[in-house]
Amino acid sequence: MNIAAETIPTLEQINQTKSAIDAHIASLNQHPDRREGAMPYYLFHEPGRPIRGTVMIFHGFSARPHQMWRLADYLFQNGFNVYQPSIAGHALMYPDRNWAQVDLKPEYAEPLKDKVQKDPVLQTFLQNFAHNPTATRPGFMQQMGLIARLLLIEPQLLDIVKSLESNNDPDFDRYFTSSHLRYLTEAQARFAELDAMPGAIFTVGLSVGGAVALGLAASRPERVRGVVAYAPLLKIYGEQRRRYVNLAGPLDISELGWDEKLRFPVGCLTAADRFGSQVVMSDESVRSLSNIPTFLVLTENEDAADIETSQDFYQRIGGEGEGHRFFLYPSEDLVPHPMVDPTEVSQNMSNRFWQSLYQETFRFLTTGRANMTNLGRIEQDPGLPIVPGV
Repeated sequence: MNIAAETIPTLEQINQTKSAIDAHIASLNQHPDRREGAMPYYLFHEPGRPIRGTVMIFHGFSARPHQMWRLADYLFQNGFNVYQPSIAGHALMYPDRNWAQVDLKPEYAEPLKDKVQKDPVLQTFLQNFAHNPTATRPGFMQQMGLIARLLLIEPQLLDIVKSLESNNDPDFDRYFTSSHLRYLTEAQARFAELDAMPGAIFTVGLSVGGAVALGLAASRPERVRGVVAYAPLLKIYGEQRRRYVNLAGPLDISELGWDEKLRFPVGCLTAADRFGSQVVMSDESVRSLSNIPTFLVLTENEDAADIETSQDFYQRIGGEGEGHRFFLYPSEDLVPHPMVDPTEVSQNMSNRFWQSLYQETFRFLTTGRANMTNLGRIEQDPGLPIVPGV
């Protein structure tokens, strides 16, 4: 199956596309909260040259578009046009006002914050955490303790959080305001910038960007020809971690992500979780994606995205019988959640198999197939374009 039939863009088509993207980048550059190094970028071949299609690549939560520049360059060098946008608000600083979030409405948040401020135990912890510049996030036992303490001072929180965690709970809008749909609407706006570009479009993403790639494809099945999602965050890994994120969001606790200089409110993670679990996992999205070749790549060394949720999602869209592909790096391969760039280290791990991952991404985008054996090899397949070393 050839899912990347070649097409030849004209000068006018390329110029129209560049103009649309450049206008978006210019608006971001003029924004007072502009985030250094987080601007979208594109790699387009010259007019008159055949291309295999255009790949939209979506970075992970709190990262920047250049997070996957090696993959972008490899695909570009082998016949694809590439566009790397920023996911919802990530081109801007100050996540508390610019990134997608889920927040308790003031009539519920203010009484809770008042109780927290009057609780000496919580105040001591929050002050200690806030003044520790190396603390990325509370540890597992700390999160467990915070959950217990919050429920002790405000038992109603349990009902409030249930409305957040349950599918289509009518009480969600009663308790919360949410901008989680920005992950989709902003991706759709970037997608529209490619209207003048002929040929197939493919979506690729890592973590939350993987969820964006899936959600965007589901919303535009008439144009997207394939999806590759690396460790897509469809649901936060671990029930206790997820419960902590949902409970702690209203307290303005901040954490560090892939950008060591940028703290974000926990409510931003709540929005990412809700986008994956409520939008991408919706019956409508599943039906749409069942007809779009989809390749999911996961790792057993996961610390962000729930593995079982992705496995269930793969079966819901039809699995291999419907032309989809799935690969899970075993724990002994020591592949971390951010698996795409070989220089990115997480949990003291980095992906030694990254070149084979790039090759199989290329194979899938061009044929709809993937060689699972090759994914577990450090040596590259000589029958595919070779990936340059670091």
